[in-house]
Amino acid sequence: MSGHPPPARRRFALITFDLDDTLWQVRPVLLRAEQELERWMHEQCPEVPRRFDRDALMRLRMHLWNERPELRHSVSALRIEAMRHALREAGHDDAAALRLAQAAFEVFMHWRHAVEPFAAVDAVLAALARDYVLGALTNGNADVFRLAIGRHFRFAFTAEELGTSKPAPAHFEAALRAAGVEPGRALHVGDHSEHDVGGARAAGMAAVWFNPAGKPWEGAQPPHAELRDFAELPALIEELERR
Repeated sequence: MSGHPPPARRRFALITFDLDDTLWQVRPVLLRAEQELERWMHEQCPEVPRRFDRDALMRLRMHLWNERPELRHSVSALRIEAMRHALREAGHDDAAALRLAQAAFEVFMHWRHAVEPFAAVDAVLAALARDYVLGALTNGNADVFRLAIGRHFRFAFTAEELGTSKPAPAHFEAALRAAGVEPGRALHVGDHSEHDVGGARAAGMAAVWFNPAGKPWEGAQPPHAELRDFAELPALIEELERR
């Protein structure tokens, strides 16, 4: 980015990003993924959608989430296990239930990654990647490296990989280690007041709250800056660099 101070005098060396609802809108993506999964189930295991509608499968996942603590930070394993249970209850034996549950998950994940990044995301990330190390930190199961924008990132950490979820410090500590920087030289961008802003601030990082809807702040510690339009992020970072 033109006008930036040389790296040695720059405040930040690392910028990390949340994924869902920060780089793209996730609700329509998940809705389509569920619809495509239902279509697949009607073809491959129709007895499941006859017994379990979408709400029933969600209740099954929540039941397992409550009963199986080891699944709480792994939305992928939770989804597979819930589908396996549904298939068993629909009459499939253990081997068939596991095979079909894994196949169903692959269908879901294909559409889970059919995302449309916000308009300015690719260009902004490309510009920032020239001057900073970029990392992705997510509680979800999206793999940024399956997307075209993944080429801008040096690393990504998920809750599944770390065994814990933001705002717990593991995501932020892993990012700092991967980039080899101190917390004071790192900035996190995310949409969630607690998971992103609270977690980053607790780790000693600067925090930018992505708030395109203009919602009122309801978190504890406020962000260092608020971002309404992703296209304005480079200018906002330059402003933070001068503080």
